[in-house]
Amino acid sequence: MHPHPRYPQPPEDPQERLLTCGAEALTSRDLLGLLGAGPAKALLRRHGSLRSLASVSPLELQRERGIGPVTAARVAAAFALGRRLHGQRMPRGRRLRESGEIFACFHERLRDLKKERFITVLLDGKNRVIREDLVSEGILTASLVHPREVFSPAIREAAGGVVLIHNHPSGDPEPSAEDIEVTRRLCAVGELVGIRILDHVVIGDGRYVSFLERGMIDT
Repeated sequence: MHPHPRYPQPPEDPQERLLTCGAEALTSRDLLGLLGAGPAKALLRRHGSLRSLASVSPLELQRERGIGPVTAARVAAAFALGRRLHGQRMPRGRRLRESGEIFACFHERLRDLKKERFITVLLDGKNRVIREDLVSEGILTASLVHPREVFSPAIREAAGGVVLIHNHPSGDPEPSAEDIEVTRRLCAVGELVGIRILDHVVIGDGRYVSFLERGMIDT
């Protein structure tokens, strides 16, 4: 009587298992270990989750026990590549039809940042993407987001409209009084220079608020 054939067992070494079975066969701890983060188990335990660890800056990573500058750079680079993969820049010429498209493009890129980042997407007269610009980084205020920084590129590119985007590190996308005031100010300037503010999309953790969808912008 012939014995039942057995499935081949995956190799124990994480590197061999990655090459043989693919990354899905490895735990997050194994993957961090392959980047040189030896104390990977403790690292994940201290930060609670992989997503939380992904938001830690390279300088903060270097302060972790057993993590040097080379390993910190490798780990930060791996997370950055993942964010770029899921948050590619909008291709020139893409036509935007709804606010959800903005959320889908920028959510992964912005959701875990510890600072607010204010971005504009310039559109032509047919709502096709011309380019995107990083306007500011830090707490959103009227002084930080100056109309000159928003509209100078739009004027140079002969844009027909601008979409405003920024994130809330708290994860709650509900607009603040400052968000509303900045938007009102930029809409007023847009009317003067003939370039419409088409929407302001505030991105949180897994959700967003669109000023256009809420009727807070008159287009």
